[in-house]
Amino acid sequence: MRMEDMVLVSIDDHIVEPPDLFEGRLPAKHQADAPKYVPGGGAAGTGAWLFQGEETGYAGLGSVAGWPQKEWGIDPVGYEEMRPGVYDVAQRVRDMDANGQQTALCFPTFAGFNGMSFTNSSMDEDLTTAVISAYNDWHIDEVAGEHPGRFLPLSIVPTYDPRAMVAEIERVARKGVTAISLPETPYGVGLPAFGEGEYWDPVFQALCDNDMTLCLHIGGAFRLLQRPATADVDDLVLLVSQLSAVATTDLMLSGTLKRFPDLKVAMSEGGIGWVGFMLDRMDRYQTNQTWADLQVGEPGMTPTDVWRKNFLACFITDPTALLTRHRIGIENIAWECDYPHSDSTWPRSPEMLWDELTKAECTDEEVNAITFENAARFFRFDPFQAVPREQATVGALRARATDVDVSAVSRVEYRRRWEAAHAAV
Repeated sequence: MRMEDMVLVSIDDHIVEPPDLFEGRLPAKHQADAPKYVPGGGAAGTGAWLFQGEETGYAGLGSVAGWPQKEWGIDPVGYEEMRPGVYDVAQRVRDMDANGQQTALCFPTFAGFNGMSFTNSSMDEDLTTAVISAYNDWHIDEVAGEHPGRFLPLSIVPTYDPRAMVAEIERVARKGVTAISLPETPYGVGLPAFGEGEYWDPVFQALCDNDMTLCLHIGGAFRLLQRPATADVDDLVLLVSQLSAVATTDLMLSGTLKRFPDLKVAMSEGGIGWVGFMLDRMDRYQTNQTWADLQVGEPGMTPTDVWRKNFLACFITDPTALLTRHRIGIENIAWECDYPHSDSTWPRSPEMLWDELTKAECTDEEVNAITFENAARFFRFDPFQAVPREQATVGALRARATDVDVSAVSRVEYRRRWEAAHAAV
């Protein structure tokens, strides 16, 4: 296999929502109360979304794709300084072509990776439930629906009410959605822990009934990290991926996977380096500390067995972990791009990924599993249903995007272009 022959399906990217997202999307009784984007608003002065009288979220956090690296960060940024592909879906597809990337599963931005920005606002539950459904319909019908094969739709749910969550899961399942985002450690954001069956079990049952995947993106467990007052943002960025091990342990030890042995869980943006150690520790504990009678799955299953059956983890770059891929499980590893964040490898994802895969001496079969087959299986997605495979490779996509400029452009220049375009209008 050559690098150009790879098919890249990312199971962790991010979508920055356009400012007109809710126009005409809500029932008439709620339209006036829809979330609204305020240019220059918010504590950062970069523009913010307001909902039910509160600042709900920023237009873009760390949306640095296309900037010179010296300008990168994780701070909020307004539309006028972003690369257009960050918020314009048609341009996003062109940026994916230039990166040789066939498909993206995109987490929200201003709504929060798991929709918690909506549910944390002062509560009118009827309004919030309608807003969440409208958000999901935009993602399903416009983002994914208008670009077949390029986006794997992801939905959020009203986490304040198990019955409402179940209703939304069943509604979006009928529209073809196979991925739902929830907080990775709900007790870290003021919700019951996953082990509290009365609250979450109906949700897990609905996911299993509809063969949908639970996506747990890093970020929901930030509050579990107690850092010294002198700690900088580096502490958070470097440590947060390790919280995926906490979230995985929570699910395994809570009995959730004994009650729901068919629940599929995707650990998003946490990398894969922690997996081998966690499994070694849990397997040894189960066999050595027999007095504790640890059972994480169905009778006779080890923690490794449960991991292999129920979980998928993804990485941006993880050269050391790829050397231990057989311990992690070839079928449990997927790739991610993380566009448009500072961790993203865009627009050189194929080169960087290929370098790591070849240094790890991955076979062609392993490359295909990691780059698209595992994601397609786990999310019940056929990347070639709308786009033939020969047109979905790195080489084919890039060949039709030679006119896309991927050179670094200062945020100041993007602002100048924005102002010029809007002045002309």
